[in-house]
Formats: sequence, structure tokens, C-alpha cells
Amino acid sequence: MKGFRLAILVLLVILNGAAYAYTIQTTNKGAEEIELYGGKSGPVPFPHKVHQQVLPDCKVCHELFPQEAGAIEKLKASGDLKKKQIMNKHCTKCHKKLKKEGQKTGPTTCKSCHIKK
Repeated sequence: MKGFRLAILVLLVILNGAAYAYTIQTTNKGAEEIELYGGKSGPVPFPHKVHQQVLPDCKVCHELFPQEAGAIEKLKASGDLKKKQIMNKHCTKCHKKLKKEGQKTGPTTCKSCHIKK
């Protein structure tokens, strides 16, 4: 009987841990604001939370790079990410599409995103 109780207790602890991990994964969606690497043109302040509210699927942006700090720099350094690939195929492409549809959107020009320091 003691073995059965111990097994039930262990099972409950495991299930509780799994539920906690799931909650963390679904509620922790990163920083509200992020500064992205912008090359020679300067860094790009990125309103991460705003994009999360507008885009229901994280893969829209993260199909090219993992959700971790420094991912863009690492992929560019390794040659797995071409110069301006994210900007041209994702950022400005999406913003221009939304603008064409008459929807509220973000900037579409280089200097409106990149901040020279």
C-alpha cells in the first residue's frame, strides 16, 4: 500500500511539473521590447509585444531563426542567413502588404527602423 501511495505521489509531482512547464511555455513570450541587430545601418528597436498581439503564430517571424537572444547575429556569422533576408522577406514585405490593404502597420523605410548611434 505504501508503494502505491508513493507511486501516486510521484505521478502527481510529475503531472504538476508538466502542467507548470506548459504554463510557462504558453505565457512567457519574451521581452516586450527587443533591440535587433541591424548591421551597419544601426540597431532596430523592435516592439515585440505589439507583433505578438498582431501575429497569432510566432512562426511567422521565427521560421528563419530561433527564439533566443543573438540568433540573427549567429546565423549571419555562420552564413545561414543572408544579408537583409529577414528585413526584405519578412519585415518590410509584411508592413507593405498591410499598408496596401489599408491596415495599420509599421514602418516601411530603412531609416524609420534603423537607429544610427
